[in-house]
This record gives sequence, C-alpha cells and structure tokens, in this order.
Amino acid sequence: MATRLVQINMKARDDSALGRFWAQALGWGVDSEGPGVTNLEPVGFAYPDPVAVCIDIVARPELKTVKNRVHLDLATTSAAHQAELVARLKDLGATPADVGQGDVPWTVMADPEGNEFCVLEPRPIYQDTGPVAAVVVDCADPRGMARFWDEAMDWTLHEAADDHATMRSAQGVGPYLEFVRTPDPRSGWNRVHLDICPYPGDDLAAEGARLRALGATDPVFDRSAISWTVLADPEGNEFCLLSPR
Repeated sequence: MATRLVQINMKARDDSALGRFWAQALGWGVDSEGPGVTNLEPVGFAYPDPVAVCIDIVARPELKTVKNRVHLDLATTSAAHQAELVARLKDLGATPADVGQGDVPWTVMADPEGNEFCVLEPRPIYQDTGPVAAVVVDCADPRGMARFWDEAMDWTLHEAADDHATMRSAQGVGPYLEFVRTPDPRSGWNRVHLDICPYPGDDLAAEGARLRALGATDPVFDRSAISWTVLADPEGNEFCLLSPR
C-alpha cells in the first residue's frame, strides 16, 4: 500500500474570491464541489495526476493570525519572468510579505487573505514543474519528516539534510514536496495542509492504520461532520487521508 500527495487544502474567509486569485495566478481552472468549497486544477487536468498538486479552498470564518507552516513556491524561467510575475500578482491583489527572509533572490508575498508564498528566482531544478515549483512545509526536523513521508507515500526522496529535505512524485513530474527547518513553533490548527490519497483498490482503514504505525496520530476534534480521515504527522501537522481514487 502507498499514498500520494494529490492536493493542498487552504482555508479562507471567502473561498470564491481567493479561488479566483489563485486561478489567475497559476493559469488554472476553477470549479466547486459544493457551497463553501472552490477547487482549482490545471485546465484539462484528469484528477488525480502527479503532474500537478491541486488546491482545494474551503470557507472558514477564522482570521489568519500566524505564519502558515505550509506554503507554495512559484517557479519562474528568467529574471524578467520573475519580475513580470511579481508585478502581475500585485495587480491581482498580492502584497509583499516579510517573514524574516532578509536579502534573498526570491520574493516573499502574501495572497489577499494573507497566506504567504514565494516567487522564486529561476532555478534549473524547477524548469519542468509547472507554475508551482514546490509545496514547502516548515518543520523542526526535516530528516525526521522525510523519514515519515518517505514511508507514507510512494514519492521519491531526493535529498535529506539537517536543514531541508526534498521529495518528488515517483513519476518524476510535477512540483516537489520540501521540508525546511524553521525555528517557529507550530501554533494551532494549520490553515493550509496536505491531502493524500491511496490508490484505487487499496483499503482506506488499513492505510490509516499503516500511517499510524509509522508515527501519525489522531487530532482531537469533532469528526461527526466529515467522511474522510484526518491525521497528524510526527510534528503535529494535520493532513487528510482521502478515499482511494
């Protein structure tokens, strides 16, 4: 059994408005599976496909109060493309953000609801990822997180060091999943989290048990209104285990 990363889940006070921003930012299509949920994926995309990690934006009334522990890095192909993308994102409603990055070649921004993301300078490693270069997770122990997620998913571990770790789909396509060492402690439920999915024919309950044996835990909350499985990784970051498809 194995899982794969299929989407990120992002909370928003106005899912439709934030969905429009990210759809225009990435050049993706917009759909909705129901009230309060906006689904984003590349135009013509057949879900799930490792060529992209989709975005589900879900309406929640709570305001964002702390820096997100999961964010997107956007890819560029040249210095001119980076400058053009930053300018276009500002026109769409993004703003510059200071997360203590100092003097760096990438640009840190926030979307209209304050979610941080980075517009990277051109890097050869990201030239074939599509608009999203990487999904980045802040953590205290990148090696430990890499060990867990390397066993949890069938993605390929490319690098694991004390300050960062990098994975990509087993097919070698789509964005990277990166774990970056940060000093900030986790505070409360994450407004952005990972959603993973087993393969068709796999047993969802058995997959949940396997993940718990690897170190996942069950967060305490009211589960009566959901049909999917919510777990937490070894550092307490929530993630969803969706039904096989």
